[in-house]
Amino acid sequence: MPVLPGAEPYRHEGGEVGVLLCHGFTGSPQSLRPWAEFLAARGLTVSLPLLPGHGTRWQDMQLTTWHDWYAEVDRALGELLERCATVFVFGLSMGGALTLRLAARHGDAVKGIVLVNPGNKVHGLAAYALPVARHLVPSTKGIASDIAKEGVTEIGYDRVPLHAAHSVRRFFQTVDAELPQVTQPVLLLHSPQDHVVPPADSARILSRISSTDVREVLLEQSYHVATLDHDAERVFDESLAFVERLAPGLVDAKPGLVDGKGSRSGG
Repeated sequence: MPVLPGAEPYRHEGGEVGVLLCHGFTGSPQSLRPWAEFLAARGLTVSLPLLPGHGTRWQDMQLTTWHDWYAEVDRALGELLERCATVFVFGLSMGGALTLRLAARHGDAVKGIVLVNPGNKVHGLAAYALPVARHLVPSTKGIASDIAKEGVTEIGYDRVPLHAAHSVRRFFQTVDAELPQVTQPVLLLHSPQDHVVPPADSARILSRISSTDVREVLLEQSYHVATLDHDAERVFDESLAFVERLAPGLVDAKPGLVDGKGSRSGG
């Protein structure tokens, strides 16, 4: 199936600092594209892959599991580690869970992580119904575009495939058990008004990771997809400051110009 316009993966070849960005469940790179371009304009090497089964049609997700999604970001991280001296991983929603597992598995190879409204658990009665319901009903209503800012739309599926949702539940359980292995510096930004992932998920993550360098930021003006919402610039600025603090002298102070293909020119 062709990729939906705007949902394509993004890559920018910059300097010695690399950032891997992980998008969320049923979403696409579009939700993180402005963030990726912001970082690219400041000279960072940026990788924003499209997770398998995403960015086309929801039926394609029925054929994938969390193992496929994690394998893709793990592959992309490997490429960045070969290319860059210092590598960070950022993630939104389920992409936050992918980020946490990469941090737990790769240790010091990941310099630091940034999480935006990270998911940790499938909540409510639906979680207990999934093992049976996924064999009876193929999908349920979508979770995309939880955005406070008027006129902004996330490119994501309008249906949630239940086989994939069941896999997400298992993935969250796997990541939760691995959280004590996360030791890197962490910047966690979350929205008090989030209609997809409750604040309890961020609280649990912060209570279980072993990191000692932790900063928590509230995004008061945004819903779940904060990277496209009123607080987007705050997310971008806070994440850049985080990178600059941990990789001093390696990030361009002056933004350049990045074209649609990810190439950079002076500005």
